[in-house]
Amino acid sequence: MDRKLLNKWIDRAFYIIGLSVTLIGVVILLTLILDIFVDGVSRLGWQFLTSYPSRKPEEAGILSAWVGTLWIILLTGLIAFPLGVMAGIYLEEYAKKTWLSNLIEINIANLAGVPSIIYGLLGLGLFVRALAFDRSVIAGAATLAILVLPIIILSTREALRAVPFSIREASYALGATRWQTIQSQVLPAAMPGILTGTILAMSRAIGETAPLITIGALTYVAFLPTSPISSEFPYITIQGLFDAFSVLPIQIFNWVSRPQKGFFEDAAAGIIVLLIITFIMNGIAVWLRHRYQKKVRW
Repeated sequence: MDRKLLNKWIDRAFYIIGLSVTLIGVVILLTLILDIFVDGVSRLGWQFLTSYPSRKPEEAGILSAWVGTLWIILLTGLIAFPLGVMAGIYLEEYAKKTWLSNLIEINIANLAGVPSIIYGLLGLGLFVRALAFDRSVIAGAATLAILVLPIIILSTREALRAVPFSIREASYALGATRWQTIQSQVLPAAMPGILTGTILAMSRAIGETAPLITIGALTYVAFLPTSPISSEFPYITIQGLFDAFSVLPIQIFNWVSRPQKGFFEDAAAGIIVLLIITFIMNGIAVWLRHRYQKKVRW
């Protein structure tokens, strides 16, 4: 058989196999989502969103769980995003290639693949016990921030590398300093890639259960963290950071582990709410990414 014809058939076969595998994955995913919607859509409603957990499945709600999820994920982003971006900028733009920087890079890459339960043990030892944060919102957010930090650092470095070096040279030629070049030229051009990595990192964090269970997050919470807005001067309080909390993945896990059929419906409805929160957050991040992409013209 002609070599060119053989390569053509191989390419065609690989295309068919790849398409088939992709379609199988999509069909399985859609089947799972459809099954979840069939089981849980009947439980969705204002009462479900505004009620606390209960021993009776028909009265159970997810108020404390979804509010705790928003607290945790927003704090995780506020901690991990600036730290990850600054670390990525330093390693890519400032750090010299020494044995120490190489060691740091290797460890960051390895940490991105460490099981999440290990971060839970780290959070338990560092934040809960050593820093005495106890089983609080800030302890959970800090633990998840450490979990996603390597992903944000790696995505920041890759995004910075993708920016053409000619942009830096042009900025230097006009008399800009290194930081002025990074701040005004390189970082805006790399921001779409950085936000893409951040989207993936936060999507992982919002569904994590093992680290939060390890640090002692509660499965039954009949109260909300203290509001950051106070009626007394200075009208802002951080007490909510040190309150106990629960999140949707833990609440869903708790319901699934119960034998009553009604709790399975509650769990399915909780999964739908978690998916909606994830899609909304990802949508905001995607909008910000496209906004930066429109501003960048190489």
